[in-house]
Amino acid sequence: MTLLPDLHADIDASSPASPGTRRSLTAQLVDALRAQIDTQELKAGSRLSTEAEMVQRFGVSRTVVREALSRLQAAGLVETRHGIGTFVCEAGMSSLLRLDPADVAGSIDALAILELRISLETESAGLAAMRCDATRLATMRTALADFSRSVSEATDTVSPDLRFHMEIAYATNNRYFVEIMEHLGTRMIPRTRITATPIPRDQNAEYLMRVNREHEQIADAIERGDADSARTAMRLHLINSRERLRRAQAASE
Repeated sequence: MTLLPDLHADIDASSPASPGTRRSLTAQLVDALRAQIDTQELKAGSRLSTEAEMVQRFGVSRTVVREALSRLQAAGLVETRHGIGTFVCEAGMSSLLRLDPADVAGSIDALAILELRISLETESAGLAAMRCDATRLATMRTALADFSRSVSEATDTVSPDLRFHMEIAYATNNRYFVEIMEHLGTRMIPRTRITATPIPRDQNAEYLMRVNREHEQIADAIERGDADSARTAMRLHLINSRERLRRAQAASE
């Protein structure tokens, strides 16, 4: 891949970045990569540099790189394949997610719940990787299979989505995770809180399958007993959900 110019040549890379600076650097990295995708300098199917390569090349932190990639994934521009890398997607969902103005209040509530879930479920995924047994893992896989079938049949995907996340809570063997998740119920799933502008069936299916691939990466890490990877996969999934919702909000303004 063609390397990008240094994003912050005038900033001392050895100094810790403030939150505002980090957001600025993230936005610059997102814009630079998006420009390469828009001009097809990075074509569909192209593999992006690794996280470590971007950190070294641009002199930014891993947090900046991860946030930038998460925003690009949420926009449907790139997709991370576990153990392989991050690749440019075919033209997808970036301009399709919209909110009816009447639903913005509901989407703000959904964002607040996602913030809670990022902290809660990131750790629950790690505990599940350490404590999950074969029976519980099988129920997770069944939920994912049901999600995939629901996409193919254009039926409700909320129920299997919720079941998958609840199975992870059960796998922690900590009843307090389960109680909090049960209290949230279907409010956990952002698409139950808002009414999005209708998306063509094939494109909606592509979006939902991308969501389920994120689920599969979480399940794969739990099955391997890899707590750190499970936490990372869950955090990425929920951050992507948050960014998808934020983009829908921005598009409705």
